[in-house]
Amino acid sequence: MLVVDDHPVVRDGVITQLARHSDIAVIGHAADAADALRQCVQGQPDVVLLDLRLPDGLAPEVVPRLRAVSPQSRILLFTAFPEHAAVGSAFAAGACGLLVKDASGTTLREALRQVFRTGGYHRPVTESACAVVTPREHDVLRLVAVGDTNVEIGDQLGLSLNTVKSYLRNVMRKLNARNRAQLISHARAQGLL
Repeated sequence: MLVVDDHPVVRDGVITQLARHSDIAVIGHAADAADALRQCVQGQPDVVLLDLRLPDGLAPEVVPRLRAVSPQSRILLFTAFPEHAAVGSAFAAGACGLLVKDASGTTLREALRQVFRTGGYHRPVTESACAVVTPREHDVLRLVAVGDTNVEIGDQLGLSLNTVKSYLRNVMRKLNARNRAQLISHARAQGLL
């Protein structure tokens, strides 16, 4: 398995918890998405324990990239914020479970074993999951936040103008925003940007 978290004490704690158990082998650890991608290409881990928020991206952006380079890897989200707005989007992008960081060492090991055996672990059903921002809506949202016009967004994502407008309408509705400025503000408040 691969441990991906930007806090050294968390990475070291997880690795220490797993060291005494011969059925779980840690093949590496990473502090950011870029390093996680490199290690997934090289090691093809069975399970990736992925922090929801990394310095170079949120899980909804990172999960599809990890799955592209290591399709068999099962991705277990690891967060102190299970109600974070990005959780639903990370599941939509292909994460297979969620473990809260205050879990015991026993729970950590059992979660990893279950993900390996069954391909899933405790998919939470939260109110925010009803208004999941899809990975493509998240792409549009990120480009709106950097100031791109609908035409520019369409060009970058290979979408028609009407499709961009549709995604934008959907994400504005989901985040209860009336205009772009409000959309960016609400998205930042919910940790999506």
